[in-house]
Amino acid sequence: MDLDEWRNKIDDLDRQLLRLLSQRAELSFGIGRAKREAHAPVFAPERERALLDELVRLNPGPLPADAVRAIWSEIVSASRGLQQRFRVAHFGLAATFTHQAAVRHFGASAEYLPTRVIAEVFALVERADADVGVVPIENSTEGAVNHTLDCLVDSDLLVCGEIGLEIHHYLLSRARELGEVKRVYSHPQAIGQCREWLDRHLPDAETVETTTTAVAAERVAEDPSAAAIASELASRVYGVPVLRERIEDCAHNVTRFLVMGRQAAGPTGHDKTSLLFSIRDEVGTLHRILEPFATARLNLTRIESRPTRRRPWEYVFFVDFEGHQADPVTRGVLAAVRERCLYLKVLGSYPAAGRE
Repeated sequence: MDLDEWRNKIDDLDRQLLRLLSQRAELSFGIGRAKREAHAPVFAPERERALLDELVRLNPGPLPADAVRAIWSEIVSASRGLQQRFRVAHFGLAATFTHQAAVRHFGASAEYLPTRVIAEVFALVERADADVGVVPIENSTEGAVNHTLDCLVDSDLLVCGEIGLEIHHYLLSRARELGEVKRVYSHPQAIGQCREWLDRHLPDAETVETTTTAVAAERVAEDPSAAAIASELASRVYGVPVLRERIEDCAHNVTRFLVMGRQAAGPTGHDKTSLLFSIRDEVGTLHRILEPFATARLNLTRIESRPTRRRPWEYVFFVDFEGHQADPVTRGVLAAVRERCLYLKVLGSYPAAGRE
């Protein structure tokens, strides 16, 4: 066949795909009505994960699995938007890494609500001004995001999802050479993730902390003596050229984000559970609390301590482990742990990241 014949075949398939997508959209309207009548949430993370996993399993190729997930994630996003207006609050302005993670997870059809502080994400979801919220929780090189941990202590929201995003930092500036840069603006986590590069290439430049990387890009847009550490997308959004690419110290730099909502997520078979607890200040107490996890062979993926801010030297522990709180084994472990600590709060069970 010549090129025109190949293109005609593609055009025929595209028209068939459009008809099928229109039929799917009609069904989505019906599902939306059924959800409203049942007072069910429009976002069902366990259903969406099961759908994407099954499509990847059935994929005959040659499309790679990542492409299948990306295509159907947008189809699901559009269908969700047909059922109901879907609002996602996220920390930071457009082009922050949290915004990018949110769009990757919820697609282009969602409505995104940026916030200046993490606490406002929780407040928007708690007031039902947003359906879900996305906040950073930890970075593979810089550790926990303490503002999010503090909000988890006080909020009644549930963790209903997680997102892992590989982070690449860019130095944005209108300066022509590195020697012209006198100040570098960015979020403290981003500065920390690029500390060795800054010490090596800009040892005399002042570092100035900002609330987000996007705010940093805004600050330097008209100042050729300043630079921002931000994403490549921020360069396009705020019109600041890239002076140096991928300046992060660690090549495998990943940030984990939590999806916060008002409804619990059902089990998928590939889940995590997050909880927090406080303990008595006694020798061996932490060992006794963690013992049921080891006995049941539940894998702990994270443990973090944080001052409660209520009494001096009082700490709360954050734990993530593989499994869903609805699983019989997990229920038994949680019951045993509850008996051994002063206070226990299950923050939520949710589909584990890494399978998107």
